[in-house]
Amino acid sequence: MTTIPLADLKAQYASIKDEVNSAIQSVIDETAFVKGRFVKAFEESFAEKNGARHCIGVANGTDAIYIALRAFGIGRGDEVITTAFSWISTAETIQQAGATPVFVDIHPDYYTIDPSKIEEKITERTKAIIPVHLYGQPADMKPIVAVARAHGLKIIEDSAQAHFAEYNGQKVGTFGDAATFSFYPGKNLGAYGDGGAVITDDDGLAETIRRIANHGALGKHDHEIGGVNSRLDGIQAAVLSVKLQYIDEWNRRRNEIGNRYNDALAGVGDLVTPKIHPAAEHIFHVYTVRTEKRDALKEVLSEEGISTGIHYPVALPFLPPFTDLGYTGEQLPVAFDYQDKILSLPMYPELTSTQIERVTSAIALFYEQE
Repeated sequence: MTTIPLADLKAQYASIKDEVNSAIQSVIDETAFVKGRFVKAFEESFAEKNGARHCIGVANGTDAIYIALRAFGIGRGDEVITTAFSWISTAETIQQAGATPVFVDIHPDYYTIDPSKIEEKITERTKAIIPVHLYGQPADMKPIVAVARAHGLKIIEDSAQAHFAEYNGQKVGTFGDAATFSFYPGKNLGAYGDGGAVITDDDGLAETIRRIANHGALGKHDHEIGGVNSRLDGIQAAVLSVKLQYIDEWNRRRNEIGNRYNDALAGVGDLVTPKIHPAAEHIFHVYTVRTEKRDALKEVLSEEGISTGIHYPVALPFLPPFTDLGYTGEQLPVAFDYQDKILSLPMYPELTSTQIERVTSAIALFYEQE
C-alpha cells in the first residue's frame, strides 16, 4: 500500500527539476551565495507580483516578523494584538522584540482572528495588530484595518501561509503597513531550506528593515544601527524565482482540491469542512477539518497509509512560553475548543484524483463503521 503524504515535495521537484537544478548551478558558478543578483531578482519579482513597492529577503519567516516589529520601534512595555491560533512564530517574535502578545480568539467559521473581539483588547500600550492569514485563508481585513486606523495602530500581516491569496480581489500582504512571508519548504511558495521576506510600500520602513536584517548596514561597514544577520541566500532566491513562475497554477490546483474535498466530505459524520469567507480566495496551504473523533480518525487514516497533521495541537496562549500571561479557556473559548478537534488532510498540487478518492472514501468508511 502506497502512503499518501501530507505534502509531497518530491513530486513538485520532479515537475521542475531541470529548471531548479540549472538555477542552483548558476548560483554556484557565480559564487553568489549571499546577497547578489539572484536575491535582487527575486525581491523585485516578488514585490511586483504582490503589487508592493519593496521586498526585503530575510533568513526565515520568523525573522521577518521580528525585524518588522523592530523597524516600527516596538519593544519593552508595548503590546501587540494577535490571534490565539497560529504557529508559535507569530507570538514568540513579539516577545523577542520585548513586547507582550495580547491574544484574541478566532472566528468560529474561518479560524482567523475575530475582528469583532479586537477593539476590546486595545489599551494605551497597544502599538500594532498582527493578523494571520491562516491555512491559506485571508483574515477579514476590512474591519481589522478600520479598527487599526481608528486607534493609530500598525498592521503587520503574517502571510506565511497565504502567498498570493486574495481578499476582495486584493492580494494579502498589501492591506497593512508591512507583511511577512515564510518560504519554508512546505509552504505554497517554498524554498529548499529556510527563507523569508518582508514587503511594504513605505520607502523609509523598507530601508530600516533592510538595515536591521544586514547588521544595521546598507553597504559594507555602513553600520548606522545595531541589527541582526538575517539574509535570504542566493540559492534559495534562485529556487524561489523558478517556483514563482508556477505559484498561480499551484494555488489554483490547491483551491480545486480543497473544493473537491468539501464536496466529497459534505455531511459525512460530524466532520466540519473548511468554510471560505465570501470576500476571500482560499489557496489551501493546508486543508483542515474538525471532528469530535479527531484522534480515532487520525489513527484509522494512518493505518490506511494516509498521512495527516494537526495545525495546531495547542493554541498559542496555552503553550509554556505564554502561560504566565494567564489566559484561560473561558477567555478564548473557540481556540481552546478547536485545538482538540482539528485535523489536516493531504494537500499539495500534485495530489491525484485517485488519491483524493482514497482519502475521502477512507473517511466515509470510518464514520459508517462508528
